[in-house]
Amino acid sequence: MKILANDGIAPIGKKNLETGNFEVITDFVPQDELIKSINDNNYVGLLVRSATTVRKDLIDACPDLKLIGRGGVGMDNIDVEYARSKGIQVINTPAASSQSVAEKVMAHLFSMSRSLYDAHRRMPGEGHTEFKALKKRYGKGIELRGKTIGIVGFGRIGQKVAKYALGCGMKVIAFDPYVKEALIIVEVAEFKVNVTIKPVSLDEILANSDFITMHVPMLEGGKAVITKAEFSKMKDGVIIVNAARGGVIDEQDLIDNLDNGKVAHAALDVFVNEPNPREDLLTHPKISATPHIGAATVEAQDRIGEELAEQIITYFK
Repeated sequence: MKILANDGIAPIGKKNLETGNFEVITDFVPQDELIKSINDNNYVGLLVRSATTVRKDLIDACPDLKLIGRGGVGMDNIDVEYARSKGIQVINTPAASSQSVAEKVMAHLFSMSRSLYDAHRRMPGEGHTEFKALKKRYGKGIELRGKTIGIVGFGRIGQKVAKYALGCGMKVIAFDPYVKEALIIVEVAEFKVNVTIKPVSLDEILANSDFITMHVPMLEGGKAVITKAEFSKMKDGVIIVNAARGGVIDEQDLIDNLDNGKVAHAALDVFVNEPNPREDLLTHPKISATPHIGAATVEAQDRIGEELAEQIITYFK
């Protein structure tokens, strides 16, 4: 049986599938050629990440497709329920990338708290002539220790972020209507510290957080979770991260609140119009931007590949 890993798969995942007598093709097929390629090559499985979409038209046009897999958590780029209604197995890897995304969030927090991302932009061109001016520009950094971080969405990734934040000495509050409480186990050398966190309301998060990190999907109908109304409830000088989904934070409202000083810094790993995000987001002096690489570590991709392979082999065998 032939599997098309259109957005790639880690070598360990490919190896495991081949050991299970699957043929795995990793050559990228452009979206407009995908239906023809699937049908011409008799692919029974299609694996995607973020670059490829699997919508109703493709599902209807590929009657021999038996499985669709998403290497990652969210499946916004797949018409999941429609595929399942047609008898197609739809799988993803919700736990495999949690650690990597959490570390990415913490990297952004450290970078923004000391303006490292902006210094990296300006030092190569201005450091030799404007050293003292840049030193003054970045002379009001803040520490994470003792600050409050609000985690919006307290599933696997949110709880991983909480572990790191607690380890940094931060106060952690969380919002998640589906979680009553969570036991966070913080490992320090050979010791373990248990911390129980009971989620609070979103309004409490907005009012009390020095830092906010988003780990939720968009609201029903594709609406943003954070808009002008939510920004108005935040502390002045709040720092915010979105490594969840593009559009979870309204992009124009974010720019407006960066410009008026309500938000001190923002980090975006995801964008509404990927792979062509708004240029003013990428160039904004208060935004630390990365190209949707939360799960882009060797370790996470290996776990994703192994988990996909295991699920595919179990389903077909």
